[in-house]
Amino acid sequence: MRLDKLLRIAGAASRREARELAAAGRVTVDGAVVSDYAMECLPEQTVCLDGVPAKPLPLVVYMLNKPAGCVTATRAEGQTSVLDLFLPEERTGLFPVGRLDKDTEGLLLLTRDGDFCRRVIRPESGVWKTYEVRVSRPFPPDTERLFQEGLVLPDGKRLLPARIETAPDGRRAVIRVREGITHQVRRMAAAVGTRVTYLKRLSIGGLTLDGTLPPGGYRPLTDDEQESVFR
Repeated sequence: MRLDKLLRIAGAASRREARELAAAGRVTVDGAVVSDYAMECLPEQTVCLDGVPAKPLPLVVYMLNKPAGCVTATRAEGQTSVLDLFLPEERTGLFPVGRLDKDTEGLLLLTRDGDFCRRVIRPESGVWKTYEVRVSRPFPPDTERLFQEGLVLPDGKRLLPARIETAPDGRRAVIRVREGITHQVRRMAAAVGTRVTYLKRLSIGGLTLDGTLPPGGYRPLTDDEQESVFR
């Protein structure tokens, strides 16, 4: 494992901070000062920061049922962040995989594994995200066609094809997207002349939110559940 990644997963420093610490001569590997933050470290080697051993924590992935009013960030001054919902001993090195708006509920993944995070959020992975949506006025009749063709937002941004299944009243729908554009579902609704009043993420890829988790509840994923994200 790369030295800077090891220090981050151990909760000792961010990747950027790890590089600065290595350059300052504060990092040792088996007792020798190492300035090369990209050095590959073996499991049996001892890495220390300022003489204190740094051991990587498990690359766990958590499923969180994010409540509304909670900010998707590692820190949120004066507000509740998603990390505040975890026990203190579980937060070290943890970060969210993508984002959910403050007022959006539902499935959010958190991990220490940067490789897993990148696999989920990059558009070329083709991981679909499914949302339950309620809107202020019915979706217009041509919404399904517009979504399938790749909706063009008012700012000229063309989206990848998306899917929508509307309820008979037109005010409730299930929307599936495979991009991670900021406020995407809300902006899509606005582009067709309505406004989102409720938004909840139900699934990421083949992984569905555990219905037994209350708002704010979380649990680690099994290895099979982690892989189901990419199915």
